[in-house]
Amino acid sequence: MNNSTKQTVLIVDDQESIRLALSKILSIEGYEVFLAESGESALDILREKKINVMLSDLKMHKMDGLRLLKASKLIKPEVEVILITAHGTIEKAVGAMKDGAYDFITKPFKKIVIANMIRKAMEKQALVVENKYLHEQLAHSEHDKHADIIGQSDAMCDVIKLAEQVAPSQASVLIQGESGTGKEAIASLIHSIGVRMDKPFIKVSCAALPDTLLESELFGYEKGAFTGAANQKEGRFELAHNGTLFLDEIGEITPSIQVKLLRVLQEGEFERLGGTSVIKSNVRIISATNVDLANAIVQKKFREDLFYRLNVITIDIPPLRERREDIPLLISHFLKIYQKKNNKRVDGISEEALDIMTGYQWPGNVREIKNVIERAVVLTQDRIITQKDLPGNITGSRSEDRKFSIPFGMPLREIEQKIIIETLKRSKGDKEVTAKLLGITPRTIYRKMNLLEEEEKREEESNKEELKKKQEELKRKQEELKRMQEEEEANDNINS
Repeated sequence: MNNSTKQTVLIVDDQESIRLALSKILSIEGYEVFLAESGESALDILREKKINVMLSDLKMHKMDGLRLLKASKLIKPEVEVILITAHGTIEKAVGAMKDGAYDFITKPFKKIVIANMIRKAMEKQALVVENKYLHEQLAHSEHDKHADIIGQSDAMCDVIKLAEQVAPSQASVLIQGESGTGKEAIASLIHSIGVRMDKPFIKVSCAALPDTLLESELFGYEKGAFTGAANQKEGRFELAHNGTLFLDEIGEITPSIQVKLLRVLQEGEFERLGGTSVIKSNVRIISATNVDLANAIVQKKFREDLFYRLNVITIDIPPLRERREDIPLLISHFLKIYQKKNNKRVDGISEEALDIMTGYQWPGNVREIKNVIERAVVLTQDRIITQKDLPGNITGSRSEDRKFSIPFGMPLREIEQKIIIETLKRSKGDKEVTAKLLGITPRTIYRKMNLLEEEEKREEESNKEELKKKQEELKRKQEELKRMQEEEEANDNINS
């Protein structure tokens, strides 16, 4: 392997002995290794060198591994990051995977574990780079000008891989996903790398057109077919001949259109509105929906036979809230686009704003984050997007999440307990972080928690004792009731 083709690893650790030990292991494996003693110097190397994988210690002075991870994703989002952690920080490392870390390695190191993890990270990084290159190539083509297939999460890599697999075939594809997840972009990708790439790619939004207009758009019409039909018009099926027809929001079409669409798919022919001539159709159908078609079939709103015609291959696009590691990548992508569009320089986004955006649920998915970044670029008066540049519905959801209520009149001891418990929840049980946030020592946290546990045990024992008394009282009353019933039965027998 010559130097020009070597894969590269950047090792970041403030301990020289660890840097040298890791460098020796990875050099033997055939990687080109770069060393950095701090997060700041690591960012400089990332800007200047081609790095495939970064291996960073979690705990470092000044800039720790978590901050380095977030910064690196804004500079070189395609670089895979593996964190080195001690047993006491494993929980933080696991949390970091939500922010885009590939994985983590615990101390002490095992050579085989490091080698295997680096190899797997390299494989994923190669796929991400390949997808990025493909996206850049497609972005310059006429067929894929507006595609925004951005993502390096496992879920999105799987989606792109499946799209690439089905592209060369002629099979119908049904793309499912919430509104704004990028269904049209995936459809465009399938067409652009398929065998029909040099043929038309025609799009129809089924939800945007009323029933009668949709029919004329799909199948065309003859002159005089209806009032206003002054000339003959070709439908989308004719325009897409030998190419691809993308039917967006297919779940919105009415039963009458479903019948006509089914005929085209079954027989490959149709007539224009008002016409009698049969027109042959050779198109590949890609459809998309945010509706549960299986449920629509049960409710008799969608034909089962049409569903199976459309659903030869299914591609499910996950919502953005299920692939949060893609959020920094999307932010970086849209920042570049809207800086150029608005002729305005914005260097990045603050850590606080990034945390807020990563924690937000994004009901509008990629479309929503795109709009938020465009708005922020236009409104910001700084070189960095901060919390104040984000809309209130996003910052409000985060700020509300950080609040909790204390009822008026609650005893001071209970207020103290509630604050400690809530802070522990937010810090994921980290007592040292909780102590720092509350301005007390970790020993105080342990002592307070022990007192709380003792009180809970006493309360539990008291409740058990109270329950036992109630059970005994109930038993006594049941026995008394039984005795009274027996006396009544005896009296009845005597009277009879």
